[in-house]
Amino acid sequence: MSKVAIMTDSNCGFMPDEGEKLGISVIPMPIIVDDRTYYEGVDISSELFYQKMKEGAHISTSQPSAGDVMDAWRTLLKEYEEVVFIPMSSGLSSACASAAMLSQEEEFAGKVHVVDNHRISVTQAQSVLDAAVMARQGYRGGQIKEILEAQSMDATIYIAVDTLEYLKKGGRVTPAAAAIGSVLHIKPVLTIQGGKLDAFAKVRGTKAAFKTMCKRLEEELHTRFASLYHQGMMKAGIANTLMDEAKLEEFKAAMREHFPDLELFHLPLTMSIATHVGPGSLGIGLVRCCQEEIAGEI
Repeated sequence: MSKVAIMTDSNCGFMPDEGEKLGISVIPMPIIVDDRTYYEGVDISSELFYQKMKEGAHISTSQPSAGDVMDAWRTLLKEYEEVVFIPMSSGLSSACASAAMLSQEEEFAGKVHVVDNHRISVTQAQSVLDAAVMARQGYRGGQIKEILEAQSMDATIYIAVDTLEYLKKGGRVTPAAAAIGSVLHIKPVLTIQGGKLDAFAKVRGTKAAFKTMCKRLEEELHTRFASLYHQGMMKAGIANTLMDEAKLEEFKAAMREHFPDLELFHLPLTMSIATHVGPGSLGIGLVRCCQEEIAGEI
């Protein structure tokens, strides 16, 4: 059995029960709905969450409490010698910095390794799976942290949102811009490079947004990721908030046509992400996978 436990947060797309099946500890992200705190994958379903969103409930997010994080580490250290914790990117939340500070406490020093992997959603999930492979193969916690951080920029994500309403609530667009965008059916395409969310393009309509994102991924696959691609070490990922199932399947089929020689994997965009981008959002990306996984470990 591995001496190193792998832990992450639910922003990767794995919920606690799914993580348990994979041998990975998942700490759920808090979702605050009308001043009541829920934990995704524990005491709030996606159906209830989106219903509350549709009803206009005030929804916000928070980071896991220091107490919850440290309690999870203590539990794991009863069974394992070390813990590798892979939270969402430090560029999107202070949770990573907070965890890194907590890991310096005497009881955790040298035993808990917090990875700033600059990732979220499917790319974060890939880091978690890679870490699990390395742990099974006998890598120590410090080695896993070093490798994941060295490879952290070998990933890219583009996100198209269906409405500007939730970006307006988060202060990323002005109310005037949101109103104009709705009238003109403008779909902003956002990008995450190294953990920071930035605007990439503005297009009219969902199909145009998807086409723009695929074109950009194809360009990156044959430029910045060319060496990894030719070694067979790249995957394609797709993630979404609430969306018609038939529409999602169309997007998956289109991704397979665009990237026929890449494995495609899908995970939902979690509630904590949906809070900021709203229903109907679609993310697609590329991510490096470790050589051991290609050899058949996962």
